[in-house]
Amino acid sequence: MNNLPNPNDIFPNQYHTMCFVKNVVKASNIEIGNYTYYDDEKDPTKFEQNNIKFNYPEFGDKLKIGKFCSIAQGTQFIMGAANHRLSSVTTYPFAVFGGEWEKRTPEHMSQLPKKGDIVVGNDVWIGRNSVIMPGVKIGTGSIVAANSVVVKDVEPYSIVGGNPAKFIKKRFDDELINLLLEYKWWNFNKEKLVEVLPLLCNPDLAQVKKIIKTQIK
Repeated sequence: MNNLPNPNDIFPNQYHTMCFVKNVVKASNIEIGNYTYYDDEKDPTKFEQNNIKFNYPEFGDKLKIGKFCSIAQGTQFIMGAANHRLSSVTTYPFAVFGGEWEKRTPEHMSQLPKKGDIVVGNDVWIGRNSVIMPGVKIGTGSIVAANSVVVKDVEPYSIVGGNPAKFIKKRFDDELINLLLEYKWWNFNKEKLVEVLPLLCNPDLAQVKKIIKTQIK
């Protein structure tokens, strides 16, 4: 099978408005899976520069995005170094201005609250102009509506939206969700993935359940 998208290509098609993100991100604290793409009509290859904000690897947090995710234009991931000190009466970052202010206050990075890594599962769709805040975990198969601000964790195969983003509904019933999480189609090799594409795109979910049950036994 030669006529398949190459996960190591920057541009997966002739339009050049989307790119496979793992091939354009260089920071050591960012991990992105195969086939996850960012769509931007201007320049999708600037994802790291334009869409990952306040990323300082020395701060210690990571951005982890799984495979087969769809990230729409304008989505922003806010890393932990964007935070301010919350433990004192003022949140003002005196230390970053140097001089006597820096001498009389604790080292800046050490004062910032640690929210942890941003982790996005597999097959997640993040809508246009959404904002993902530090430490948020977005479960596999989830959908984030456009213009949402995600401030807390999202369960697998859930739809969330708004500012702050709130749970809207589950995409499927619990049985199908559990089957999909066990099936893990995103880990299939390229040959098997091609074989199951009709199943993955089948709107008859009852039939999908039956077939997956036979394949995971």
